[in-house]
Amino acid sequence: MPDRAAIVTGASRGIGLALAEQLGSQGHGLTVTARKPEGLAETAERLRGMGYEVEDVPGNMADEAAVREVVARHRARFGRLDVLVNNAGVGIGAAADEHQTKFIDMQLGVNVRAIVIFYRECADMLRAAGAEHRGALVVNLASIAGKSPQPWLSVYSATKAAVVAYTQAMNKELNAQGIKSVAFCPGFVDTDMTEFVKGSVPAEEMIRPTDVARALEMLLALSPSCVIPEIIFQRPGETV
Repeated sequence: MPDRAAIVTGASRGIGLALAEQLGSQGHGLTVTARKPEGLAETAERLRGMGYEVEDVPGNMADEAAVREVVARHRARFGRLDVLVNNAGVGIGAAADEHQTKFIDMQLGVNVRAIVIFYRECADMLRAAGAEHRGALVVNLASIAGKSPQPWLSVYSATKAAVVAYTQAMNKELNAQGIKSVAFCPGFVDTDMTEFVKGSVPAEEMIRPTDVARALEMLLALSPSCVIPEIIFQRPGETV
């Protein structure tokens, strides 16, 4: 049984996969989840092939029952939680007078509501890890859009601003119990989620998923006395 364990949502590709690989390389047992079972199964096999202990649980993070199932399966497999990565997210652009309610609800459900529920369901395991080593960590994927909200991506921007605010609140609430929270706020990262903009921003000029993973590596090496509540990742010349 690994000495440390982590949950990573949205782990089948892109940033989530890079973060899962980083955690596995540092000895964490992994529970990974994503919406599509086939892609998640392939990712889980890839991670096992790298020598990591993996539990894969497909599910839609907008569904409370799915979130609870991920946590229950993780608890049964590993019995502890040192790192929680809330990476699953969805962005659907629309003009102010064209928003569809189902897409508003989807973005709120996955990007914000699921994070709140994961904290609730994981609180006891995070507190136990915090009491043990004062370094329990929750990584919440926000976006540079949460710092500089954008037209057409207005709902997505609002959800990511909420992630930043919730992360700040969790630090005030949980730091004394050895639990740190950090909001990652990246600009365009070279993943399939940014395909819509690669006509104007070439992939080779985008942030790499491994850049984000390196930030996680740094956070895991910090002393219990240091909390970094937010990290902004931007391309050269980009401003917030």
